Amino acid sequence: MTDLFTRRRRQDWTPSQRQRDRIAYRRRRTARSYGIALVASAIVLGAIVVVVGRSSGWPRFRDSFFDLSVGWRDLPDLLRALWVNLQIMAVAEVVVLVFAAILATLRTLRGPVFFPLRFVAALYTDIFRGLPLLIVLVLVGYGLPSLRIAGTPSSPFVLAIIALVLTYSAYVAEVLRAGIESVHPSQRASARALGLTYFQSMRFVVFPQAVRRVLPPLLNDFVSLQKDTSLVSFLGVLDVTLTADNQQASNFKFVSVIFAGLIFVALTIPLTRFTDWFAARRGYINSGVIL
Repeated sequence: MTDLFTRRRRQDWTPSQRQRDRIAYRRRRTARSYGIALVASAIVLGAIVVVVGRSSGWPRFRDSFFDLSVGWRDLPDLLRALWVNLQIMAVAEVVVLVFAAILATLRTLRGPVFFPLRFVAALYTDIFRGLPLLIVLVLVGYGLPSLRIAGTPSSPFVLAIIALVLTYSAYVAEVLRAGIESVHPSQRASARALGLTYFQSMRFVVFPQAVRRVLPPLLNDFVSLQKDTSLVSFLGVLDVTLTADNQQASNFKFVSVIFAGLIFVALTIPLTRFTDWFAARRGYINSGVIL
């Protein structure tokens, strides 16, 4: 009954003249800001085009990097190779979430008896957050097979996923740990008072709240993971990057590399915009408009 009354009041409400003036003023300011941004962007872009177009090396640069006929011809091979990157990204993201959740849980265990587990988890995150991904790829991709241990994977595809999981689990674990520690202790205490075990309270009470609070930085980590799948070509995985390198080696033109970059941009921008939209909607960004 109260909700019905509230809805009717909202339907009957009309803004005052002062409120309409405020809205009109804000719209004019927004339109003015967009106009200035468009003019400034056009001026900067025009200056770049003039400077680059008049340079002596522009014809050779254009023939090497912007020969669209060669790029469109090689594009189907790049799109077929993209499937490898998408597979690696999908598998790695799932494993990273599980492994990072375990690491975050270990780091938030309380009591002196759990100190060894906390120490190992902290040492792991410190090491793999400090190591560049390329070095981890070398250590995993070439180090593990050289040990010749029975059952050790030898597929570059699997080894690349392992290297990505090792690196990004450390980053995601710290994000999840920050979310867990941001949940008020009374939530955990209330869950324990209701008879839930520690792991039940973490699963049903703490973790859902923690994930909602850190979802924007979590999505940013996955955007980075999506881009870093291009580094798996270092292990010989025939992905978009290695396909572009092979095409460049055959025709001596870098247009395939440009197209490979555009493919990653086309994948990254929607997820990035979704992250910004979600952050604004959840109140992580004060302004509701993101340029």
